[in-house]
Amino acid sequence: MLKWALIFLVISLIAGFLGFSGVSAATATIAKVLFAIALAIFLIFLVLALMAGSLAF
Repeated sequence: MLKWALIFLVISLIAGFLGFSGVSAATATIAKVLFAIALAIFLIFLVLALMAGSLAF
């Protein structure tokens, strides 16, 4: 997921550099959404791992 967010970020930067502001804004939004989803999944797994670790003792 982070890989796709990075790809869309690079596309956004290149499009912005070339003057395609609409494409740049759209891909930047997609990159932000993908990053937020990846961050949420990471936090969920972190909490689950900490809970599973505390139950083992």
